[in-house]
Amino acid sequence: MSTTTSTRASAARERIVETAFSLFYARGIRAVGVDLIIAESGVAKATFYKHFPSKDDLVVAYLDRVDDVWTAQLKQAATAAGDAPAVQLVGLFDALGTACRRDGYRGCAFINAAAESQPGTPVHDRTVAHKTAVLSWVSDLATQAGARDPGGLARSLTLLLDGGLASGSLDASPEAPRVARECADALVSAALAGRPSPAAGR
Repeated sequence: MSTTTSTRASAARERIVETAFSLFYARGIRAVGVDLIIAESGVAKATFYKHFPSKDDLVVAYLDRVDDVWTAQLKQAATAAGDAPAVQLVGLFDALGTACRRDGYRGCAFINAAAESQPGTPVHDRTVAHKTAVLSWVSDLATQAGARDPGGLARSLTLLLDGGLASGSLDASPEAPRVARECADALVSAALAGRPSPAAGR
């Protein structure tokens, strides 16, 4: 395949994924058919199926893109809060505030996808993989922070994060991200053997 042909193929695939990203998130995975994505992305049907033999293949690619974006936002919020792992455990919740204020916010794309898929399918497996990766990252931070039970703290914080994402969609309360952050600070402080969390007072 020539460089020009490869570039065109890559551009077509990108248009398809970007179109899916917008439509799947805004309308839901089941509500958006392949024909609509083909029409909106402006590619030929043969081109679409060359890149994505099934709709599930496209949904997984969409979730891969969401993963890249959301994981980057979480890690950027954590590192922006400071160098100390305890601070980062609380700071990552700043990404929640940014997400919930975004126009067209409809909650966590992974939770939404899980609700529309069956366990054991590629789509459901991809949602589980994302949540597992986030849990592992938060657990590593909790270990570095010196938490008595890093796994338990990570589980509590990720449940709180998911709850904040859901609340931002259900009731659109501007208070949800702030309350979630305050709860995270309390959880981190309690987990550090009674030592004050470095995030306290921010």
